[in-house]
Amino acid sequence: MTEKLIADDVDQFVEVAVPAPLRSLFTYRVPAELAGRVGPGCRVAVPFGRRKVPAIVVRTRPDAPAGVKRILKVAGLLEREPIFPAELLSFLLRAASYYMHPIGEVLRAAAPALPRNAMKELRATGFLADDEAFKGVKVGKKLELFARLNEGAPPPVRLGKNQETVLERLRERGELSASALKLEIAGARAVLRRLADLGQVTLEEREVFTDPFFGQDVERDAPPEPHAAQATAIATIIAALGIGAPASFLIHGVTSSGKTEVYLRVIGEALDSGKTGLVLVPEIALTPQLVGRFRARFGDEIAVLHSGLKARERDAFWRRLRAGELRVAIGARSALFAPLEDLGVIIVDEEHDSSFKQEEGFRYHGRDMAMMRAHAAGAVCVLGSATPSLESFHLCSQGKVTLLCMPERATPQPLPEVELVDLRRHRQGPTGHAHLSGPLHEAIRRCLGRQEQAILFLNRRGFAPSLRCGLCGAIAQCPACSVALTEHRQQGCLRCHYCDYSRPSGGRCAECHEGRLERLGLGTEQLQDALSRAFPSARVGRLDRDTASGAKADAVLRAFRDRELDILVGTQMVTKGHDLPGVTLVGVILADQPLGFPDFRASERAFQLLAQVAGRAGRGEEVGRVLFQTYQPEHPAVRLAASHDYEGFAKVEYPAREELGYPPFGRLIAVRVDAGDEETARRAAAELGRLARAHPAARDGGVQVLGPAVAPIARLRGRFRFRLLLRGGDRRTLRAVAHQLLRRIEAGLGPARATVDVDPVAML
Repeated sequence: MTEKLIADDVDQFVEVAVPAPLRSLFTYRVPAELAGRVGPGCRVAVPFGRRKVPAIVVRTRPDAPAGVKRILKVAGLLEREPIFPAELLSFLLRAASYYMHPIGEVLRAAAPALPRNAMKELRATGFLADDEAFKGVKVGKKLELFARLNEGAPPPVRLGKNQETVLERLRERGELSASALKLEIAGARAVLRRLADLGQVTLEEREVFTDPFFGQDVERDAPPEPHAAQATAIATIIAALGIGAPASFLIHGVTSSGKTEVYLRVIGEALDSGKTGLVLVPEIALTPQLVGRFRARFGDEIAVLHSGLKARERDAFWRRLRAGELRVAIGARSALFAPLEDLGVIIVDEEHDSSFKQEEGFRYHGRDMAMMRAHAAGAVCVLGSATPSLESFHLCSQGKVTLLCMPERATPQPLPEVELVDLRRHRQGPTGHAHLSGPLHEAIRRCLGRQEQAILFLNRRGFAPSLRCGLCGAIAQCPACSVALTEHRQQGCLRCHYCDYSRPSGGRCAECHEGRLERLGLGTEQLQDALSRAFPSARVGRLDRDTASGAKADAVLRAFRDRELDILVGTQMVTKGHDLPGVTLVGVILADQPLGFPDFRASERAFQLLAQVAGRAGRGEEVGRVLFQTYQPEHPAVRLAASHDYEGFAKVEYPAREELGYPPFGRLIAVRVDAGDEETARRAAAELGRLARAHPAARDGGVQVLGPAVAPIARLRGRFRFRLLLRGGDRRTLRAVAHQLLRRIEAGLGPARATVDVDPVAML
């Protein structure tokens, strides 16, 4: 029986958040038939305007708001138990407040899908007849057949070939699913049932998910003996875990230093002490190895939350976590909202990665909110990176986060030597291609001669990043965005990477209608083609958003790992934590390319990308070698990444940030304005700028107002864009100015729109 949440002998009132961009909570009376069953975290149906909508109960109250004569009743209870534990609900309220985002939208983003059986029950009461606001998903189960060997069973007189094969596989693995066996044996289910009839195996049906991360069996492992730095990190974090008070750590470990083993040990300790664990990764679809490591250590009793899941599967994982059936969750930033109770540890792997910042809707930062949630839950938060964000590293110097260093690799080989190739001197190699220099060409030739593997990194997908008319000189641009169209030769089109507009390639200039378009620059598709021509016997693959997303990315990486490819060309997808022991050579085609972005973090991102991609070399038995091709070999980001000197880079970068008041020495709030015509956007941005400068905090210099100015990408998806930046050292005064602007925005800016982004990451 459900425990009563509110006493049922008095009038009951609840304040709820509705799934709309509204900051207010709304008060409703709890009807007698629901007395004692409605409380914080519950999902209910409430009348709102002319329809009924699902809402989340945020808090209860003993009486009605003063001056309110008529209070509507809650229409129904959508689920019997609260969907949010108290700790998670409290955290979501704090997150909504910090990012100044409507609480209803925050709770909707974190809530599971509404089950259809809840709809049927409510429709039977007449509350929700055919209401479009209540579309739910069917929470279904898929049953899989598993087989175990019956030890000691007398062997039958005669077995078929397939039956003998199955028994041999079961002797090797102990247990197998019918789905795994059918990859090798036709009619696997029938073979298993016949073996069960013969008493050779025991069959069991269990609920499984059609998740690619669970598609292959993984052998369980035993924890290896940690090296000295690992042992220190493990002991330090576990000691904090045993205290039961919040604590934060940053593991600054070079690439291949063994950070994952530290994560596994810490989570294992949390589970042994009856607590739960949460692991956040930048992009779950790109980290099958990490999931495999966790399955090998903890089995399949983990939840992997990612965008590739069907609604039913995501919902099933969510509810098993809520029920306590699963105690470890792994996922990208949205896994932060996993309904784990008794949290012991939250781990943020590759914490520097910008993909932890949500750039649309509820603009939260997964890393920062992980630290907030861990602190509120009394849990330990562990950040890990070979190239930590300057914000996290600065927190260590302030004593707010404990720094744990792992300066050496756990593999036999040290960090690779990095050679700087000055493209001002090496203009082209033997192929005549401008970006395949002589030193890089020779390094690839020798690598292939030793039957080793190479990665070439270029952070530009497509065949040519832009095209120019040979007659009038105009750049081929997207009609809806102020960006150049990229040629994708295999797809036969020119495409915008922002709005996905495309048109067939090979046409005339859209400006003069006469000139032909000439290619400018280099993309991964063109680089792959050039390498295939230069090394015709080499097997060249490509890993970027065009060729490999989701499960396809895993397939490309698996082929490379299995030595079915010799050279892998890729964008930053190849930098994200992959362990590829056959790689001895890494070539960066244009090392200074990231430095050209109009962003105060450009140098930091360049350093991180270069250091991370360099770390893919020499992780196996052989020594690694890295070449950075660059036009700016003297730039600190390039030079210090080549020497693997993170601390040296931080010492160079911090003074410039501090002088200008940029993070981590100051705080930023971005206000972005857009409209269908440029003048409307300009006027709205100017009005917000005047309002910001009129605030006392801005007049006395506590908050600097930068802009408004045209955004670096001036037009996006057909709308003209302006940007206003608020910069200051005191969070409260900065937020006071932002709140004043927010009130004006919510009052309406006519046809213009505006958003407030606290702690912005993307500056374009």
